[in-house]
Amino acid sequence: MRSIADALLADLARRLGGASRPRVRALHLPPAPWNGSKDGEFGALELEDGSLGLSYMLLDDSLAALAGGHATEGLIGADALEVARWWRDREGAARTLGFAAVNALSRHLFDRMGFVPPAASDSIAGLDPQPGEHIGMVGFFPPLLKQVTASGARLTVLELRADLAGEHVGFTVTTDPTALQSCDKVLSTSTVLLNHTLDSVLANCRSARRIALIGPGTGCLPDALFKRGITTLAGSWISDAEGFKQALRQGAPWTAHARKFALHAADWSIAQASISQ
Repeated sequence: MRSIADALLADLARRLGGASRPRVRALHLPPAPWNGSKDGEFGALELEDGSLGLSYMLLDDSLAALAGGHATEGLIGADALEVARWWRDREGAARTLGFAAVNALSRHLFDRMGFVPPAASDSIAGLDPQPGEHIGMVGFFPPLLKQVTASGARLTVLELRADLAGEHVGFTVTTDPTALQSCDKVLSTSTVLLNHTLDSVLANCRSARRIALIGPGTGCLPDALFKRGITTLAGSWISDAEGFKQALRQGAPWTAHARKFALHAADWSIAQASISQ
């Protein structure tokens, strides 16, 4: 089976077709060094039609490399699909730019289809944890813990940081991915897409009835992900591009210029059928 990256890039190329492909207009970065805020963790790639794609900037010191300018050579004016392939084929800051291009091209295609994803009903992708269920969380999200534990569900958090591992009040943190094998539902950061660990995460989620990817970087075409068992994508839909770009550059909160969405597999199937008619 080909990787998720291969499948997603193939979907982008197929949907773009033989028409002239969008090119990169600009890269928008938060202030460097990182200011410690959630808003300062993400940057955006802009295409010539104004489409914006978000990517997490703190992996592999990407923000510092991109802010310094030495990692952006050849970016402006480049074929956005070629840049998107950097996500699969390169490392470091180039991979981060590639993932932003994947999300920007996805937004370009959504807009071309006239598709707008539904608004999110909560911060945990509608996972609806129930008493007695075992919920997995890939990535430690302290603000979201109470939404799970207050339901009476059992929570296991998978983390890369060994210093966080252990038993805590109401939940367990582990570095062992096999702990996800007994989970009924799984909530994961979209960074697993950026760093190409989603395939291995999904290999340990075969018992899960629902698997959700969340975070501002969750803005890609969903077909390849839904086919692999993801049931919900929950991300940020930029509604005011100019306001977003200004806030991002200033290091100010940009959530007023975007809204949270939650796209379920069933919603996408219905939308696809409607678009094709």
